[in-house]
Amino acid sequence: MSWLQRVGSSFLLTGQVILHLMRGRIHRRNTLDQLAAVGLESLLIVLITAVVISGVFTIQLAREFINFGASSLIGGVLAIALARELTPVVTAVILAGRVGSAFAAELGTMKVTEQIDALLLLRTDPVDYLVIPRVLAAGLMLPVLTILSLLTGLVGGMIICASAYNISPAVFLNSAQTLLTSWDLLVCCLKAMVFGSLIAIVGSNWGLSTSGGAKGVGRSTTDAVVTALLGVFVTNFLISWLLFQGPGSALSRAL
Repeated sequence: MSWLQRVGSSFLLTGQVILHLMRGRIHRRNTLDQLAAVGLESLLIVLITAVVISGVFTIQLAREFINFGASSLIGGVLAIALARELTPVVTAVILAGRVGSAFAAELGTMKVTEQIDALLLLRTDPVDYLVIPRVLAAGLMLPVLTILSLLTGLVGGMIICASAYNISPAVFLNSAQTLLTSWDLLVCCLKAMVFGSLIAIVGSNWGLSTSGGAKGVGRSTTDAVVTALLGVFVTNFLISWLLFQGPGSALSRAL
């Protein structure tokens, strides 16, 4: 199948997943296994990345804001940047590389070794048994990982501000509390849920459409990661355009 054909079949697979979920077709044991694989096994690398990203962003913010006498805004601007863009996108990138590739490789191997055909002979729908647990796991765990990443990033930024720039934690947290709203957190979770579902759909679809033996599995895995990343970036732009276009009001509240 060509890349465009696979993209089209991903939309069809999305429709199947939605239809089956509306009918309550959820394999609970597989879903629990995938929740553990997506969430617990990705937690450490997500938190480490959050600390590094927030640290770099804090350093760049602090050196500019202090020169303009706006050091009290550093915590709030960092919180907005992490919640609206950095943590959902960076966490999705990590999961696309780690989880999306695993989904494509696992299902691709099952496809070329005819295990998918065996499921069909046993009258087991691969969408119910294989795809839906992965979509639910990624769609539910990515928001959780994103919120944990956001909290870790804020703590890391606060420590850097206190140790390197003599900005008290109270000033940092007050700025973050003033600028960050519940709407920002809601959009953060919404983006993460959409990204997680997209990564699972792409990885599963590329795996189920694999052919050509071991070489085909490797090619499908690589293409799935690239396509998932592209989908995350495009979807992030569309969501940001719909929800955040026009003048903002966060800094005006602080000023």
